[in-house]
Amino acid sequence: MSNYKNKCIFSLFFIVILFTAFNSYSFYEIFNYPEEIKIFEDEKHTLDIKFPFKFDTQKIDNSVLQLLQNNKHSDTNTLYINPLKIGQTNIQVNLLGFLPIRKLQVDVVPKIKVIPGGQSVGVRLNTKGVLVVGLEEINGIDGKKHNPSREAGLTIGDSIIEINSLKIKDADHVTSIINQNKNTEITLKVKRREKIFNVKIKPVKSIDEGEYRIGLWVRDKTAGVGTLTFYHPDTMRFGALGHAITDIDTGLLLTVDHGQIVKSKVASIKQGKRGHPGEIKGIFYETSKPMGNLEKNTHFGIFGKAYEPITNDIYKKPIEISYQNQIHEGKATILTTIDNNKIEEYEVYIEKVNRQRTPNTKSMIIKVTDKRLLKKSGGIVQGMSGSPIIQDGKLIGAVTHVFVNDPSKGYGLFIEWMIKKAEIDIYNNSQLADKY
Repeated sequence: MSNYKNKCIFSLFFIVILFTAFNSYSFYEIFNYPEEIKIFEDEKHTLDIKFPFKFDTQKIDNSVLQLLQNNKHSDTNTLYINPLKIGQTNIQVNLLGFLPIRKLQVDVVPKIKVIPGGQSVGVRLNTKGVLVVGLEEINGIDGKKHNPSREAGLTIGDSIIEINSLKIKDADHVTSIINQNKNTEITLKVKRREKIFNVKIKPVKSIDEGEYRIGLWVRDKTAGVGTLTFYHPDTMRFGALGHAITDIDTGLLLTVDHGQIVKSKVASIKQGKRGHPGEIKGIFYETSKPMGNLEKNTHFGIFGKAYEPITNDIYKKPIEISYQNQIHEGKATILTTIDNNKIEEYEVYIEKVNRQRTPNTKSMIIKVTDKRLLKKSGGIVQGMSGSPIIQDGKLIGAVTHVFVNDPSKGYGLFIEWMIKKAEIDIYNNSQLADKY
């Protein structure tokens, strides 16, 4: 009976421990920690977890990492990591020292050096095909109203890639093909999110315009102003904006057929106020000499390749980037262009760092503390998206969004997500970084 009672007590104790663990902040922190931890090859690092979790380091690759644990404090387990060479290994996290909970992959990587941006840039983007932004009824010559596109199942947000196997160049091209075929049925190749399908539509002659139409409003290009985030000298690749270019009517991400970034001058600034985001209005100039070719439009910024080296008068030499595990709450700066077409550095404070297992544009919360910037713009305004964030002399991220109810605050994106989307091969180019 005594043994049974002891087993019951132990089981109850174990259940309480499990319940406490799974409802503790430590558990939340462990499971929201990135699956991969990147550490630069010559920089030491520490990892901390709290009871009831412990590190199991018995199965690590000792040729990649040298580890030392410190358990002096009963509630904290600190792991000191000394990277030995470029490589990869795993660290196991256990509950109560024996129940496997999570496996952390540790990558020792070469340093990446980039020139931070801050320049105001104009963005010109032509879409793949044309984007459907509206459906409209046609007054036919028969006196009836028609909308062939709606009847065929097209919706706002669809992209028309081809008509009768001809790749669509722009909106005028659509009009030309439709009127060449007149009232003959045409075949449209359509993309809806990740799905591609064909529809057949018979154009209708409009009594108003005297032309054949299919009842669509389409858009083929867009333009705007943002901020350059970084330039990678070894590959000449760049990243900007920190968020996607979306269609103003549909809110959908625009797919790039071709595009460019050009130099931009700040023409005016509308100050940000509570409930009313501010805005930078820019003017494109030297459009005959674009800065670079635009290749990708993603949720984490736009990316491409520069035609010539891009410079920064404040940071004339490339600086290292930081991964999220190196970023901390505290003082930082941002680079941006507000007036005089000159990059300036302004003080900010990182109020919160959100550890992310998967890419997200809301990686950290920043607050503008620099009185100069607050006076000029009220804080973060539209057009500053992509402004590089620097902490401890390293590029850590980019400004992405402003808080509508507090323009002094906004979100920042981890630079590692942008580097990944830029497709910079850190291993092939590592041997070049030291020459700067």
